[in-house]
Amino acid sequence: MPPLPPASRQFILPLPLVASCDRADILEDASNAEALAWLDRPEAWPGGRLALFGPEGVGKSHMGRAFAAARGWRRLDGPALRGLPPPAAGGTVLDDADAVAEPTTLLHLVNLCAERGEGLLLLARDAPARWPVALPDLASRLRATTAAAIGPPGDALLVALLAKLFADRQLRVALDLQAWLLARLPREAAALAEAVARLDRAALAARAPVTRALARAALAGWEGFGEAPGDDGSETFSAAASPPAPALL
Repeated sequence: MPPLPPASRQFILPLPLVASCDRADILEDASNAEALAWLDRPEAWPGGRLALFGPEGVGKSHMGRAFAAARGWRRLDGPALRGLPPPAAGGTVLDDADAVAEPTTLLHLVNLCAERGEGLLLLARDAPARWPVALPDLASRLRATTAAAIGPPGDALLVALLAKLFADRQLRVALDLQAWLLARLPREAAALAEAVARLDRAALAARAPVTRALARAALAGWEGFGEAPGDDGSETFSAAASPPAPALL
């Protein structure tokens, strides 16, 4: 058998992440239970319209993708919305709805969805009633829109979310190390996703598994990473001394 090429000539490419559109991949707890309950009953939305709102990274877009895929609705992006879109089969999911560049377009979309009997799901960071809207008619319709908040994730959801983020990137990380990370990262889904992305890049670059020492080195200096009581920072990381990570297939 011919010899393997030296490590210096091997290239490790990160695996592309594909955004999930599966309802089963949505992790549920008290923070998103109301939103998920509404998504399961679109026929009960007053006026055929619903808004989900919450901070970045709590799963709004994931919920919107899963809902659109399951119902056959189209997905639109608020900042890219220009002019009035054609009729949609079933309804429309509008992500970043509070960042629409043309408020008149949003007003026309709301009105036409109501006239056509099409559903409309708005995803935003704030409740529609609090959007800074100058058009009186649009402001009135937004205030009349049923809205469900998605809050910060609870402890159990954070544990499950971190495990899922590692699994999505095919990273095998010990449970005690995941607990160590959770004690030092912000309690926000977006921060966990950013931390896992950084650890993934560091592990690929070092050709090493994710360890506590690698995590310290990869997350050092990032404002999202803090120390917990009792930390002494004694771990050191050396790529040369670490065992090679198994190939990702």
